[in-house]
This record gives sequence, structure tokens and C-alpha cells, in this order.
Amino acid sequence: MQDVTQGNNVQVKPEAAAKHPGSELRDVLSGLGKTPRQIAKEAGLSPIYVNQLIIGKASMVADAAVRLGAFTDTEPQRWMDLQVKYDIAMASEKFLDDLSTFPEDDHSGDVGPPFKCITEMTSEKAREFLLEPASYCSIHLPEYFQFGPMLSGVISAIAGQKLETRGAVQHEQVNHRLATNKDGRYAWRPLDLLHPALYVSLVNEVTQPDHWSTITAKFAEFARIPYVQCLSLPVQSLTDDSDKAAQIRQWHTAVEQKSIELSLDFDYLFQADIIDCYASIYSHSIAWALHGKDEAKTRRSDMDLVGNVIDRKIQHMRQGQTNGIPQGSAVMDFIAEMVLGYADAELVQRCADDEISEYQILRYRDDYRIFVNSPPDGEVILKRLAEVLAELGLQLNPAKTGFSSEVVRSSIKADRLAWIFRKQRSRGLQNTLLMIHDHGMEYPNSGQFEAALSAFHKRLHNRNNYPNPMPLIAMAVDIAVRNPRTYPRVAAILGELIKFLHGDWEKLDVIDRSQRRFAKIPNGGHMDVWLQRISYPYDQSVQFVEPLCKLVVDETTALWNNDWLDAGDVRASIEHSSLISKDILREMEPTIDPAELELFKFGY
Repeated sequence: MQDVTQGNNVQVKPEAAAKHPGSELRDVLSGLGKTPRQIAKEAGLSPIYVNQLIIGKASMVADAAVRLGAFTDTEPQRWMDLQVKYDIAMASEKFLDDLSTFPEDDHSGDVGPPFKCITEMTSEKAREFLLEPASYCSIHLPEYFQFGPMLSGVISAIAGQKLETRGAVQHEQVNHRLATNKDGRYAWRPLDLLHPALYVSLVNEVTQPDHWSTITAKFAEFARIPYVQCLSLPVQSLTDDSDKAAQIRQWHTAVEQKSIELSLDFDYLFQADIIDCYASIYSHSIAWALHGKDEAKTRRSDMDLVGNVIDRKIQHMRQGQTNGIPQGSAVMDFIAEMVLGYADAELVQRCADDEISEYQILRYRDDYRIFVNSPPDGEVILKRLAEVLAELGLQLNPAKTGFSSEVVRSSIKADRLAWIFRKQRSRGLQNTLLMIHDHGMEYPNSGQFEAALSAFHKRLHNRNNYPNPMPLIAMAVDIAVRNPRTYPRVAAILGELIKFLHGDWEKLDVIDRSQRRFAKIPNGGHMDVWLQRISYPYDQSVQFVEPLCKLVVDETTALWNNDWLDAGDVRASIEHSSLISKDILREMEPTIDPAELELFKFGY
């Protein structure tokens, strides 16, 4: 193949068509008269791994090369050489694609997935992705909150310099914390709107070309780990759907559907998840994940290690705390995956030490699905997982840990399965909402519960009247009180039901009664934001405690503590930017259009 030269004088000579080691393994097995399952059993490897290897969807690793070499009369180095040559060919092809003069976002001929994983991006494209407003804030807020202009100002002010962030560690409330209740009682989850200057500075460090090379190389190493598939790396949608929609689509196809498929190979499914994952991550473990624990500890003060840089940046925004990372942005999701990928590698090594090889794990962030053919193997894997996580300051949730021999049924979330049967009942509005309420009592804050509310909202949106909406309003409020994850959807439903009332005074009375009901719940800032969304068109003077609400009505309030910043362009770009689009606010209807909350543009 000829040299390819671009205008920037970069020259690459791609490898000739490289052969995946799985292709040669298929030929070797054919010559030996053995099936993939037979060689897997002989070599002590997972049949799933061997099958994935043969079809080119898994990489050859040293342990597998040694085992296969012993039972196929081939040198382990032969297998590894094939893998290296193949990896170089694939990397060359990707590099040439990145250098292509065709626009990267032209996907007219794509037949692959409708998204691009962050680790497949160049450092420049990853930076652009992470600096998008939707990546900066993954918290669901009304559409009049617009972070784009403020972020653009900060990006321009920081351009070409390394922002000194050490001073932030001496100040409280550097980030804005939006408290959201978890269970309608006392449990809550902190969601952080990161200080814009700290966020941009962190993204710049993560995507600095040398740092990005280190990070993506480590994730490539994680991807080659046999037995574990990570399915939750941040992705960028290549369609009109949102990035969050692409992530959910990935869960459906790669987790649920793959789980059902694995029932062909495994008899038992163990499930587990981590308690308060983000709030428990030990920030020093980021460097362990990227550089190895021993090297990270030896060079703990060396800022040439990107893991140490990320660790310090997170400490600067959390008053020096090393326990926990902020939640609510794409870059923090990505950083969490660094630590969880490291845990995957440690787990597989310990399972190898226990001579367990017949298993497959699907991990979606902090949720684990462990497929085995022997319950004792599953118990050992769970034990080893608990040990690995404990060393990282994490622990499994006993209430969500269990196993089943009904792999197909257990592959579908219980709330989704229950709704499939439950929704065949009555179609009346009140009976439907009662059914949804009952489903939420059994499966609180579940994904299918939220989907049912979304469908109910769309149904209401197309109605012009309803004779007595008050019972429905009471039920909707009770749903939100007990299921804080549903706040945006329930606010939309309340907006639709309130429109059926007569006169603004009656509508405002219901909003006031609802607000007083929600006020009994601690940490309700997120609900305040959505209650304001439906009350604002009727009365802009309704008072809310949440600072984000004060911005909407032009009250002076500071979301972030800027005292650590010198007076200059960076500080001015934050303090002089409005986060509220007055145009959207001015044209806002009393009800919330389903499109404002919709993840998928074309249905799913």
C-alpha cells in the first residue's frame, strides 16, 4: 500500500492486510479437528472468550497465548506477534481516518453503531466533546438553562495557558452542589455543577495529546482483558438523538440483549452493584489505574503522571478531599471508568489465580452481570470482586446482590418485565396513573417507571380538558415525593394537569400546595428547579430556595466561589455571563412539550 501524505507533512505507511490471531486459530483448530468449545475446555479458557477471539471481537492476551500454545503445538509468541501486527494495522487505519480531509461528522455511509466512543476520538475531538454543554452538565434542567455562552467565554479566556488552580483548595463551595433526594426521605445524591474554570482546566489536562495517548493506551489495555466487557464509556451520538440517548441505547443492545444471548452459554446470572460509587472513589486510585499502583505510589508527587494531575485537579475543587469525585459531568463519568477498568483487570487476575475460567462479566459503570455455569464459581468471583473494590474504597450493595438460574428472565430488569405485563390493563387516565403509581411503589426510581410516566405525559399533552384533575395531581405529586428521579417527568405531568384547572388563582393554589408538600423532603433543590418551570408562566414571584431558581428571576446569586481566581478574563467570563436564555424564557409555554424532555428524536 502506498504512502499517504497529508498537508501537515505527516506520513504513514499502513501495514498490509493484517491477520487477526483468531483467524489463524480457526485454521489451526480446523486442522486439528477440534471445536472452539473443546479447545477452551482443554486450555482452561472461557468458551465465550475463545468464540469472540475467533470472530475477531476479542484480543489475544499473554495468558491465552500460553494456554492455546500448549494445546495447539504453537509458540505463544506467534499468537502475540499476530495480535501486535493486527493492532498496529488497526491503529494505522484509524490514524489515517483521523487525518482524512473528509469531515469527521459525515456519517452518510456508516453502518456501524450510531455513536462514537470517547476512546476512539483524537485528543482534539475528545476535548471538543467534553467541552460541549451537555457533557459539562448531565443534570436534567429546563431548556432555558444554557451553559454554552459561559463555557465559550471561559475556554477563550484560558486558551493558550495553564490555569493555576491550587488556590481553589482553600475555599469552600467552589462547585455548585444541586442536592437531589434519592428515596423521598433522608437519602440524597449530590450532583455538582463544577466550577467552569476548573472543569475546562481539567478537560484541557485530560486531552493534552501526551496525556490522552497514555489514557487511551490504558483503555485499550482494559479492552483486551478477557472475561469482562465494559459497556459504559461516554459516547457521542452520531444521529439527532442526544448523547445520553445513545448511552441508553448502548445499555439496551450491549447489556440487556447481550445478557439474553449469553443464556446460550451460561446457566446462572449473578448481579451486583456498588454503593455510592462516585462518592466513594479514592482519588489517588486514578493514578493507580493509569500507571500501576507501585509506580503511582513511588512517584506520587510527579506531575508528569497524568493520573496525579487528575487527582490534584479533583482535590482542588473539593478542598483537598481524596474520598469521592463529583458527579454530574461526562469527564467525571470517564474518570470513574478509569478506576473501574483497573478493578476489572485486578478481578480477572485473581480469578485466574483461583483457576476460574468459565465466566463472562458485563459491566455497565458500577453494575455487574456475572455469568457462570457453577454457583460456587459465581460466589468466588463475587468475593474477589468485593476484595478488589474494598482496596479502592468501594463496596458492593448487599441489597442488590443476588443470583438466578433463570438467565433470560433475569437479563431483563424486573421493573421492565413487570411493566410489560402490567400495562395490558385499563386505559383510563386515572386507572393508568394508579397503575403507574403502584408500579413505582414496587420498583421505585426505575427506568421503566420513568418511561411509563413519559408515555403518560405525551397522552396528557394531546388533551384539551379533563373534568376533575385534582386526584391525578395528588397522585402525581406523591409519585415525585417517593421517586425523586422522576422530578422532570412529574413536573411535566403536573403542568399538563394544571392547565385543566379554571383561573390562574386555582392553578397557583395547586402549585403552592405542591410546593409545601415537597418542602417536607430534605435536599429538594432539583425539584425546586422543575416546580419553577411550571409556575413561572403564571407567577414569576413564587419563591424558591435553590440558587439556580434565583438566576431565573434575576436575583443576584453566585453559583460558584470565584474568590480563588485573580481578577481577569477568566473570572470576568464567569461573572458576566448569563446562564439563562431570556428568549427561551420569554417564549415558554405553561406546559412542557414532550420534545423538551425527549431523549430520542425518532423513538426507541
